[in-house]
Amino acid sequence: MAAQEPSPPSSLEGNKPGFPKKILANKLEDKHLCNICLKILRRPFQAQCGHRFCSYCFNKAVSSGPQKCSACIKENIFEEPTSILKQGCAFPDNAAKREVEALEAVCINEECSWTGTIKEYEANHEGKCDFRILSCPSCKELLRANELDRHNERECPERTLNCKYCKEPFHFKNIKAHDEICPKYPMICEGCAKKKIPREKVSKWYLSFLLFLLTPCRFHVVGCDMTVEKEKIHDHEQACSYEHLNLLLHFIMALELQLHSEKTKVAELSRRCQELELKVSTFENIVCVLNREMERSATTMEAYNRQHRLDQDKIELLNNKVRQLERTVGLRDLSIVEMEAKMREMSAATYDGVFVWKISDFSKKRQDAVAGRAPAMFSAAFYTSKYGYKMCLRIYLNGDGTGRGTHLSLFFVVMRGHSDALLKWPFNQKVTLMLLDQNNREHIIDAFRPDISSSSFQRPVSDMNIASGCPLFCPLSKLDTKNSYIRDDTIFIKAIVDLTGL
Repeated sequence: MAAQEPSPPSSLEGNKPGFPKKILANKLEDKHLCNICLKILRRPFQAQCGHRFCSYCFNKAVSSGPQKCSACIKENIFEEPTSILKQGCAFPDNAAKREVEALEAVCINEECSWTGTIKEYEANHEGKCDFRILSCPSCKELLRANELDRHNERECPERTLNCKYCKEPFHFKNIKAHDEICPKYPMICEGCAKKKIPREKVSKWYLSFLLFLLTPCRFHVVGCDMTVEKEKIHDHEQACSYEHLNLLLHFIMALELQLHSEKTKVAELSRRCQELELKVSTFENIVCVLNREMERSATTMEAYNRQHRLDQDKIELLNNKVRQLERTVGLRDLSIVEMEAKMREMSAATYDGVFVWKISDFSKKRQDAVAGRAPAMFSAAFYTSKYGYKMCLRIYLNGDGTGRGTHLSLFFVVMRGHSDALLKWPFNQKVTLMLLDQNNREHIIDAFRPDISSSSFQRPVSDMNIASGCPLFCPLSKLDTKNSYIRDDTIFIKAIVDLTGL
C-alpha cells in the first residue's frame, strides 16, 4: 500500500490536467489525448492549429507567453503563426468534451469496482472513492481513505497519547523517553525491593528505609542527638548514663517552666476557640450558599454544553448543504456552456432553405484533412422554414470514398428537428450544392433529387442521418492552381433547397 501514489483530489473546475489513461474501460484512441500532459482530455480546448489540449494544460503552457505547438513540431507540420499557442487562440471544444465524457470508465484505485462514464467519474466518484490513497497528515504514510481514521487512532507513530501515570500528553514514538522522566512512573526501591513507588517519591522512600535500620537514643527527647544501630543502643546508654541524667534534670526544669506558660496559653486559646466557633458557623453558612451556587453553575454549564453540541450538529448540516450546492452549481455551469453552444448554433441558422457556409483557414484545415486529424467538417444547421426540415452540410477537404485524395467531397445531411412530426417524410426536395466563384463568374454547381428509398432521407431517429451527396464534387486540382474560389484563404459553400410543395 505505501508504495502507491496519493490519489488526486476531485475538481469540477478546469484547474487540473487530464484523466489518467487507465480509467478507460475500452481501447484508448489518440484523439482523446491532451497533446501536453498526454492524458485523457479534461475540459478540452482546440487551438487554431487543430490540436486539442486540456484547459488547465493549455492555460499553464501559455501563462508565461506564446509557445510553439510541440505536436505540430512532432508531426512536422509546424507553420507560423498557426502553430503558435497563445492566449485567445484556442476555444472550448464542446464536441470533443461530450465525446470524452461519454466514454466508459472504471475507477483507478485498487479493489474499487466502480464503473460508469468519465462524466459520472468526475462529478460523483473522483476524489470521493473509499479506496483512494491519501497521506497521513502526521506521519505522511500513504493509506486508503477508509483506513485513515483507524490509522490515526491506533497505528500512527506521530499520534498523541496521554501518560497513564502522570496524564501528560506525548508522541507515541517518544513513549520510552517519557517513561524515563515521568515523575509518576512506578519504580522499585533499591533497599527494600518494594514495587510501584512513583519516581518522585522513591528517594524519600529509600531514605526512610535507611532510617528504619538506625534508631535514635532513647534520651533524644531530652537532648541526646546520637543515632546508633539497634544492636548497640544498650552499650550507648550505659556509656553515657551521667550525661543522660544531667540532660534529664535540665529537661524537667524546662518542662515546669513550659507547663506554666502553657496553662496561660490554654486560657487564651480557650477564649480564642469560642471566637473561632462563631466564625466557623458563619463560614459554614457561606459555604452552603457557595455550594448551591456551584450546583446552579454546573446545571447552567451542562445546558451550555448541550446547546454547543446542537450548534455543532447544525454547522455540520449546513456544511453538507453548502457542498451539495457547490456540486449543483458546477453541474449548472456545464449546462450553461452547452446552452451557449446551442445559442451560437441557432444564431448562425437560416430559415429559407438557403445557406452560405464560410470556411476560413482553408490551407490549414486542408492539411489537417490530408493528415487525417480532421478529415471531415460539419456546418451549422439551417432550415427550410422556422418549423421546417433541419439540415446541415458535411465536407471532406481531401475527399471521401471514390473522391479521396482527388476531389473535394460535399454531402447533404438531414438532421433530427423539433417539428419532424409535422413534416412529410421521406424528404423529397431538390438540393443544389455550389462552390462559389468569388469573382461571380463560374460557380461549381451540382444538384440532386433525393432517393426516397434511402435511409438518408427518412425521418431521423438519431441526431442526424447518413450523409448523402457528391463525393466527386470538385477536383482538388482546380483548387491547387491559381483560382478565384479561394481568396484570403477562405472558400464559400452554398446550399439551396427547393421549397416547392412545402
